[in-house]
Amino acid sequence: MQDSDIDAVVREELGNIAPEIDMTSVDPSADLREVLDIDSMDFLNFVTAIHKRLGIAIPEIDYPKLATLGGAVTYLCSKRG
Repeated sequence: MQDSDIDAVVREELGNIAPEIDMTSVDPSADLREVLDIDSMDFLNFVTAIHKRLGIAIPEIDYPKLATLGGAVTYLCSKRG
């Protein structure tokens, strides 16, 4: 799986949680919770969806690494098998 594929999955799953947001306009360094106006349950749903789609286990201690779009893609790319 290419970096661009992971980026597309992350954007799609975030779009499922916040469908009113144009994911192409999200700054990769912006805090996702603020930009998407999501709460902790939404964020947990995002992490769960990513795990199901990519098969990558994400321990709770690593959740802060997924706080931005760029951080999430970088983290997931580093964990892919």
